[in-house]
Amino acid sequence: MNFSAVAPKVFKAVLALDAAAREGLDPVLVELVQIRASQVNRCAYCIDYHTSDARKAGEDEQRIYQLSAWEESSLYTEKERAALELTEAVTLLPEGVPDEVYERAAEHFAEQELAQLIALVLTVNAWNRMNVTTRKTPGTV
Repeated sequence: MNFSAVAPKVFKAVLALDAAAREGLDPVLVELVQIRASQVNRCAYCIDYHTSDARKAGEDEQRIYQLSAWEESSLYTEKERAALELTEAVTLLPEGVPDEVYERAAEHFAEQELAQLIALVLTVNAWNRMNVTTRKTPGTV
């Protein structure tokens, strides 16, 4: 299914949410978060899309390669680690967002920035669910 053609109003609304969620966040962090959520959700299309965008934003190849094992890697800052930890908790929501995960993120992000980060995670999860459900893969329109 070409979701954007079949449900253009919904598609445009998610695009607008995506643009709003990115405001005020570091572009490299945005891509790291989107790649990690997409890995967790097994969205090949979004992994491909956001790794390309991460490279364009100046992200290092090694950091992209090690993202699936970020907890064991020494390549990420404490702020990035807090964002990635929150990303996983929000993406795996049925398990809940532990207080300590939220508090760790709140230590590194001002309230407005934290709200933007949460919005970014929920947006990439929407994209992942849309693309996985409609079987969108790299190289498809």
